[in-house]
Amino acid sequence: MTKLSFKARAAKAKRDLAYANSPDRKKKRADSQKRRRAAKKAGYNLKGKDYDHKDGKFKTVKANRGNDGKGTKKE
Repeated sequence: MTKLSFKARAAKAKRDLAYANSPDRKKKRADSQKRRRAAKKAGYNLKGKDYDHKDGKFKTVKANRGNDGKGTKKE
């Protein structure tokens, strides 16, 4: 990956923060935390796993990224 200039890095950080704090992402983040707490309480080992909102289950971080290996252009 190429290095970004200071100005570009600052602009990207601002865009990323705005996206992370969008209503949709906040709902997904809250839902993931709720499900994770419940699964831990039920005794599941969630080490290295994330909740996949599309499939409705916990997956490894690797499997949960990039639309299950198909990329994100078709999502």
